[in-house]
Amino acid sequence: MGFFDFMTEDIAIDLGTANTLIIHDGKVIVDAPSIVARDRNSGKIIATGKKASLMQGKTHENIKTIRPLKDGVIADFEASEQMIKEFIKNIPSIKKKFFTPSLRMVICIPSGITEVEKRAVIDSAEHMNAKEIYLIHEPMAAAIGIGIDIMQPKGNMIIDIGGGTTEIAVIALGGIVCDKSVKVAGDVFTGDIAYYMRTQHNLYVGERTAEKIKIQIGAATEDLETPPEDMLVQGRDLLSGKPKQVQVSYREIAKALDKSILRIEDAVMETLSQTPPELAADIYNTGIYLAGGGSMLRGLDKRLSRKTDLPVYVAEDPLRAVVRGTGISLKDLEKYKNVLMK
Repeated sequence: MGFFDFMTEDIAIDLGTANTLIIHDGKVIVDAPSIVARDRNSGKIIATGKKASLMQGKTHENIKTIRPLKDGVIADFEASEQMIKEFIKNIPSIKKKFFTPSLRMVICIPSGITEVEKRAVIDSAEHMNAKEIYLIHEPMAAAIGIGIDIMQPKGNMIIDIGGGTTEIAVIALGGIVCDKSVKVAGDVFTGDIAYYMRTQHNLYVGERTAEKIKIQIGAATEDLETPPEDMLVQGRDLLSGKPKQVQVSYREIAKALDKSILRIEDAVMETLSQTPPELAADIYNTGIYLAGGGSMLRGLDKRLSRKTDLPVYVAEDPLRAVVRGTGISLKDLEKYKNVLMK
């Protein structure tokens, strides 16, 4: 066993629609946008992660940027495989090994995933020299990452708002009691903002700019205690075709996102209505936990709290809660063996 152990590297992966995070030796060593740039002529990948994301919307015909994951699942098999391979190859301690070590991996997947999509994830991992592969559901990983003791006979509600999906789950005794997965999350918010800029300001903005708006002045309600400053947004005027700049306030973005956030609220209410009464009693006492990048939207916690009449807490470092939980489950395989799927 000893020699084999020496040859095996443990890796925890949060394969997200927007970002991919990898933990190795208890540290997050990859935190990069899930995007690759490919040369159309040679078919070679010329950039991954941050480098590729800078190219997004700025390419010529020979370069194509691809986001291999859609709605939390693998949409472009080849590109996602090459992307993960690149990321793993660049892990320092694996880089300096003389030969490629075999890997033990835990990968987290959306709770609404189908068997076929699950298979795609496992196949990808196997192509990467993974000898042992475990899967964990995202809300479960988020709960572990937030620091909730999921094995207790106590109900906890987690909302994980990622790039492609929002996962809502009630967890007790190391299992998901009821859950809902809606395809309204960060990407949809970005799309809403681009659409709003087009229809209200006649300004055509790209995906990257729309995302920048979301991060800088995005809001879920119009009554924020500490509102962000207005933002100057550059794009192309739809009428004249000239580049132009407009000033946008967070209130406008709150309006633009309203419909999508309503859909998340509805899904939360639906999940609550399906929760068994004993667990509902627990949730009344513990409140709701938010994780994922989307939970950083200003005022979202407050808005959900108003809707549900429950306290809502945003995890610290919500972007990494899922990968942290995935890493913890890998460290303590014995404890979490019922949570992980082979």
